[in-house]
Amino acid sequence: MGSKLISLLFFLPLLTVTFLSGAERSFASDNTLLVNSYHRNSTADSGDNGRSSLRGKKQRGGCNLFQGRWVFDPSYPFYDSSTCPFIDAEFDCLKFGRPDKQFLKYSWQPESCSIPRFDGAAFLRRWRGKRVMFVGDSLSLNMWESLGCMIHASVPNAKTTFLKRTPLSTLTFQEYGVTLYLYRTPYIVDISKESVGRVLNLGAVEGGADAWKNMDVLVFNSWHWWVHKGAQSQGWDYIRDGSSLVKDMDRLDAFYKGLSTWARWVDQNVDTTKTRVFFQGISPTHYEGREWNEPRKNCNGQMQPLSGSNYPSGQPPQAGVVSKVLNAMKKRVFLLDITTLSQLRKDAHPSGYGDKKGGNDCSHWCLPGLPDTWNQLLYAALSM
Repeated sequence: MGSKLISLLFFLPLLTVTFLSGAERSFASDNTLLVNSYHRNSTADSGDNGRSSLRGKKQRGGCNLFQGRWVFDPSYPFYDSSTCPFIDAEFDCLKFGRPDKQFLKYSWQPESCSIPRFDGAAFLRRWRGKRVMFVGDSLSLNMWESLGCMIHASVPNAKTTFLKRTPLSTLTFQEYGVTLYLYRTPYIVDISKESVGRVLNLGAVEGGADAWKNMDVLVFNSWHWWVHKGAQSQGWDYIRDGSSLVKDMDRLDAFYKGLSTWARWVDQNVDTTKTRVFFQGISPTHYEGREWNEPRKNCNGQMQPLSGSNYPSGQPPQAGVVSKVLNAMKKRVFLLDITTLSQLRKDAHPSGYGDKKGGNDCSHWCLPGLPDTWNQLLYAALSM
């Protein structure tokens, strides 16, 4: 009896440990969405510009929201473009004659978890009285209008105030006191007038920074304009890099320096216990079919996503620049790592179905369309 009692007393703690471990596993499986995608200083090897260390952080919580595949989903899209009053003509593909609608019927499925379906009414209740700002270029415009349409579809009778100006536009859902802002600044850093002409100043963000303060959610984006060449297209005549004034420089290097200036501003000026800060990852283009093994094609005429989870040509180098900058920051910034999942959507661009006659837009995205998924992932991240 004594030996049996001793054995039982020894075995009971093991039962307790096993039960608790099982409970923890069950709890973790119910909360796989709570992946830690925040970026802090990292001592991991950054030989690939920080991407490996960031992947590890995103997977630590059990689910990488941005690793998965596109699946056909008849419940999509979230809204009808004809009933949303906020869509720019350049994104309204159905209005301008796109004949196929299959591109509207895909949802993003992460490999190891499910993401909540967007609920505009719940978003308004959760963020009642709050301010959400998108800061960046026309891809920020794409995402801002998408979110407005997604919310509007949930509360179609809600009173709104819509004011579109440069650089600051607003959409307010009045009874909830929720305002969505768009601050247009394609480089994030300043373009200022000097005696030599227009100067892109890689070390300054004073032009827009005051407008970005005291927001509850900030979603930054930049890259699209950094590749533009020519005085008319790029919008500047010289680049100021510290005390140096140059006619041009390597654009990836300039992007890194400009983004580092933004990062220092966030570190010094944003209280991330009060403001959720996101960086909208690099939005890809589909002008070069060789990237997905169709060398003679571009986005025009594409009607379905690429299958699988990987893009044949891999991530672009500018995505590595973003990772490197975010890894070096002191403050918590969430990377909406939409690059690969967007690369798979060669079918989702306006191509020739926008208000730009004779053009082939493989840079922006149709609405409804891919930016709705970006916002669904933003919605999921905000629920963490």
